[in-house]
Amino acid sequence: MKFKNFLLLMLLAALWGPSFLFIKVGVAEIRPLTFVLGRVGIAALVLYGILRWQGGRLPGWGAVWKHVAVVALLHNSLPFVLFSWGEQYIDSALASILNGTTPLFTIVLAHFLTDDDHLSPAKVGGVVLGLGGLAFLIGPTLLGGFEATTWGLLAVVVASICYGVAIVYVRNHLRGLPPLVAPTMQMMLASLYLVPLVLWLDRPLGMSLPSLPVLGSWLALGVLGTAVAFIVYYRLIESADASYVSMVTYIVPVFGVLLGVLVLHERLTWYTYLGFGLILLGVMVVNGVFKGRGLGRRRRLQAEFGD
Repeated sequence: MKFKNFLLLMLLAALWGPSFLFIKVGVAEIRPLTFVLGRVGIAALVLYGILRWQGGRLPGWGAVWKHVAVVALLHNSLPFVLFSWGEQYIDSALASILNGTTPLFTIVLAHFLTDDDHLSPAKVGGVVLGLGGLAFLIGPTLLGGFEATTWGLLAVVVASICYGVAIVYVRNHLRGLPPLVAPTMQMMLASLYLVPLVLWLDRPLGMSLPSLPVLGSWLALGVLGTAVAFIVYYRLIESADASYVSMVTYIVPVFGVLLGVLVLHERLTWYTYLGFGLILLGVMVVNGVFKGRGLGRRRRLQAEFGD
């Protein structure tokens, strides 16, 4: 089971990591709102098809739909649009690094919005480290004035905060649903949010046909980076605890950075790498990685030399 969970974890990172590359390629020719609508629309069709093929059904109208409507806005429509818009002005590698700040925002929000997930000294230290890394990433651009790149950075940071709010909201209001039901409902409602905005602002019917690489990125992001990734995520969360699943946060930026540098030939500055390292270290501290190792070492010493 542990080996299976490890394979699922790596698969999830491999599905989410290239998303930033697909977004960067896609928004070069497709407006962000239209691109996101295609992403969630494709994912909704795939997930609903799998749900029906497995004999599942969506629940009737009730409170659960209202909660999912909130999650669809905060976890899908709004952050997806912010990421797509922001990546018009920043590199995909940098977007993937900033996405890694999500657990830091989550742990702070959980302290105030949940009853059983409060800040500890280790968590506070991890959050401080992570926010220090965030300062290294966006500080130089902020000092240069509010240009397009600055707004792109801030858009991705706000998207990461949206993810943090959504995670806490799901924990409080959407437990116990069958694995495919929640993501299917989310994608359907996210699509409904975006349809009127796309028709009003983007007018996609007059849009020229995108190139094959863009169409391929669009399809890959909808099917692999969204629909299949949600399937893998919920399968993993059924057999592993939340701390284990959160380890995917360490791996996703690695895929995102490598693909951005190798495929798109993006170049990262020294303070980007420093910020990346601080964010990664902060997330690891928050999740107790070093605490677990220290405890294991202390127990070995006690066994060898006594108390």
